[in-house]
Amino acid sequence: MQIQNNISLKHYNTFGIDVKAKQFVSVNSIDELKSIYKSEKHSPKFILGGGSNMLLTKDIDALVLHINLKGINITSQTKDTVFVQAKAGENWHEFVLWTLDNDFGGLENLSLIPGNVGTSPIQNIGAYGVELKDTFESCEVLNLETLEVETFKNSDCGFGYRNSIFKQNAKDKYIILNVLFKLTKKHHILNTNYGAITSELEHMKVLKPTIQDVSKAVISIRQSKLPNPKEIGNSGSFFKNPIISETAFLELQNNFPKVPHYVISKNEIKVPAGWLIETAGFKGKKLGNYGVHKKQALVLVNYGGASGKDILELSRLIQKTVFRLFDINIDAEVNII
Repeated sequence: MQIQNNISLKHYNTFGIDVKAKQFVSVNSIDELKSIYKSEKHSPKFILGGGSNMLLTKDIDALVLHINLKGINITSQTKDTVFVQAKAGENWHEFVLWTLDNDFGGLENLSLIPGNVGTSPIQNIGAYGVELKDTFESCEVLNLETLEVETFKNSDCGFGYRNSIFKQNAKDKYIILNVLFKLTKKHHILNTNYGAITSELEHMKVLKPTIQDVSKAVISIRQSKLPNPKEIGNSGSFFKNPIISETAFLELQNNFPKVPHYVISKNEIKVPAGWLIETAGFKGKKLGNYGVHKKQALVLVNYGGASGKDILELSRLIQKTVFRLFDINIDAEVNII
């Protein structure tokens, strides 16, 4: 474990924002993590996982801890189900591919989501009708006050739409060390009704899809709409899809009859933020070296050399414009640092 000084974080965040960390260390074990927190030399501290769900707007005047815990293992299994534990530093998509290679079902719709396993519960990541909470069994965390390892079960995590206790009451109090998933070994339940999965499977000429086929369809759809962070800096979807009341939706629909929507409950309607942003005229808008992606209005991009403040100002302009046109607030999905 080596602590470095004045390190660029450009390659540690998917937006590719070039800010500096006052100090930086890659943590490879729980013991290393505990030793850092026991030491009085390093304060304050900043936790960094896969860097996929953040927008860095300034240098980090702290010790940046890059959580690099690795390992995937089967903890138990029955005839029908398997419990798989993945450590926090595992790349999310590579972990999903590992489950598919072993014919374990449940995560196929979450293919190609950027980031690491350890940050996935914080955001309750989701895509194409599936959320992390659907397969999440528990996670082990380090309590930063006691430095004891604790376990959070699914019911402890307060999962909501792109939300969890780790973004609310438990924020900055714990570090997620690993996540345990309950997956299927057979009789996989496929979720193909959301988005363009069904049509993509038809395009692939797949009549009886497997979990691997669903993953390939999801990957194809995402690649057709979303830029690769290794080529164009981005954090995937920058904004959450707003959920509005039925009354508000009917008023919106009266003005925009073709507005797409998803019924969440009797009085809750989800409206795609991408549609709102595109209708507001921002899709493909380019402001020098940053802008809104030409294929997906939800994605803000850094074409190279943009600052976090540039992208933040653009996001605020989008929010103000959407509110002015539709009377709907859209919240950022990424963490603004």
